[in-house]
Amino acid sequence: MCGITGWINWEKDLEQEGPILDRMVETLAARGPDASGRYLSTHVALGHRRLSVVDPQNGAQPMIRYKGEQPCVITYNGELYNTPELRQDLEARGYNFRTNCDTEVLLTAYIEWGPACTQRFNGIFAFAIWDEKEQTLFLARDRIGVKPLFYKESGSSFLFGSEIKALLAHPEVKPQVDGEGLAEIFMIGPARTPGHGVFRGISELKPGYSMIYSRNGMKIHQYWALQSMPHTDDFHTTVGKVRALLEDTVKRQLVADVPVCTLLSGGLDSSALTALACDTYRKEKRGQVHTYSVDYLDNDLYFKASNFQPNADAPWVRRVSQFLGTSHHNIILDTPELAGSLPQATMSRDFPGMADVDTSLYLFCREIKKGATVALSGECAKTLWCEYY
Repeated sequence: MCGITGWINWEKDLEQEGPILDRMVETLAARGPDASGRYLSTHVALGHRRLSVVDPQNGAQPMIRYKGEQPCVITYNGELYNTPELRQDLEARGYNFRTNCDTEVLLTAYIEWGPACTQRFNGIFAFAIWDEKEQTLFLARDRIGVKPLFYKESGSSFLFGSEIKALLAHPEVKPQVDGEGLAEIFMIGPARTPGHGVFRGISELKPGYSMIYSRNGMKIHQYWALQSMPHTDDFHTTVGKVRALLEDTVKRQLVADVPVCTLLSGGLDSSALTALACDTYRKEKRGQVHTYSVDYLDNDLYFKASNFQPNADAPWVRRVSQFLGTSHHNIILDTPELAGSLPQATMSRDFPGMADVDTSLYLFCREIKKGATVALSGECAKTLWCEYY
């Protein structure tokens, strides 16, 4: 992941406000440990922290591309899985590219199609594009909301960021929790109402939405919504379509110039994903897939079966890894580690969370980062596969 942040003010010269922007950017260092960048103009300040995945040498941000004689500048967090198709289409329209990264393709897509570019994207993203000619800031978030994006209007300023802490680093934003925020924390936490940022005046751009911010104010547009339709395919057709979609998804998400792994719990979703990753690696002659799992010290001694968790993960993890021939890494966590990492996990999450789950995930990811940068996960597939019943 990367981190993005920025600031628009029609009444100030933001070229003189570099130190404030630097403080906002620095709060996102954990999201982007590989590089930091900023863009300052009269009324706009954009910042970026980068985690390099594709074309590490040439994908620095904020990135500039010209629309006629005027610059368009992007700060972007995400990955476009249909980059090759978009690039081919844009090259056929006369565009040339100087990098291999999806950032340049996304920015060029905006230059060609304007805000309608989001209709063409297959990926996970949150980005902001400053259009100097139009004097507008265009922001968008992916359809499911994998990548976060928060914003706030404060006087003559408009602020945005991947995390709330980036906004709180600005002197005009106060860390105040109002009645609505308290209700979010105590009534429905750790869930959250889409669009709400808990802190007073801070909002979230919802999944599937885009925004244009200009001197005329803010215009928010829903560019995509999930539609419920009758399922008319028979069983065998459904199986074929689901498999084809999964194969395509896994193949696209394995594209990276950094080490990639999968998270393996031994369940149906992560096992299927890992099997497809191994199949892709064999076809492309890329060697072994590295898999990671997490467990707790002495869990094998004290585990008790329940309706929710009928058996331990470890035996199934071993069975799947051995069958598929993966290079497996089992991360063992202990209670003192979990307790000690709670403050950092809470700070990283930005919101009230699930305590033990947050600390486990934080420590797990910290260990994974020692060997891999990108991890494919079967997270959120439970409902589709009816694994919980």
